[in-house]
Amino acid sequence: MRRWRSTYRPNMKNKNLIRFVQSLIFLPVMTMTLPFGNAYNTGINSGISQNVLAKQINITSFGMLAINQAVDPEVEILKAKVQKAEFIDAYFKERDMPLEGTGAKMVEEAEKNNLDWRLLPAIAIRESTGGKFDCKKVSNNAFGWGSCKISFKSNEEAIEVVAKNLGGNNPNTAHHYDNKTLKQILQAYNPPSVVPRYAQQVMSIMNAIGEADEIVIPNLTT
Repeated sequence: MRRWRSTYRPNMKNKNLIRFVQSLIFLPVMTMTLPFGNAYNTGINSGISQNVLAKQINITSFGMLAINQAVDPEVEILKAKVQKAEFIDAYFKERDMPLEGTGAKMVEEAEKNNLDWRLLPAIAIRESTGGKFDCKKVSNNAFGWGSCKISFKSNEEAIEVVAKNLGGNNPNTAHHYDNKTLKQILQAYNPPSVVPRYAQQVMSIMNAIGEADEIVIPNLTT
C-alpha cells in the first residue's frame, strides 16, 4: 500500500502571517463601547461593543488561518476510508442485511491485501445476501468460503481470512489469487464452469456499492 507523506513546508512569509493572525485570536474581550459616528447609528445604539468587534476579528482570523494551512494527505485518505465504510454499511442497512457494521473492517482488510474496497461486501452479498442466508452447517461464513465447510469465530475473522486469501497472501492458495486481475480472482473463487456469470454478477454489485477507488492527493509543492 503506497503511503503518502506531506512534503509541504511553510516558508517564512507564511509563518509570519500565521503568527500575526494567531495574535489576533487572543485579543482581550472588553465590554466598553466604541462610538463609530452617525454612519453606523441605528437609532438604538450608536456604538459597537468591543467584545462584538473582537469576536468578529476572531472569526476572520480563523478563516485566514484555515486558508494558510496545508491540506494533510493522510487526513484526506482517512476521510476516504471512513466514507467507503459508510457506503458499505449504508448498502447493508438499506437492505436489512446482518453484515451492517462490518464496513470499516472490510475496508481495512481490503487495504492490507491490496484489494478493491468493494470486493468483500459484493461477494458476501452475492453468496449470502449480506449474511441473511449464510452457511447453515457452520458459523459466521457469509462468503461461502471453503464450500460452506469452514466455521469462523466471528464475521470479522471471516473477513480477515477471505481477504488474505483473495489478496494472494496465503501460501496455500496464492497460486489461485496472487497477481490476478479482479475478474481472474472472481473466476478462481467461483469458476465459470460452476456459475457462468459469477464474476460479472459480483462486479455489478460492486458498482452498485460505490465507485472505484480514486483518491486525489493535493499538489502541495506549488
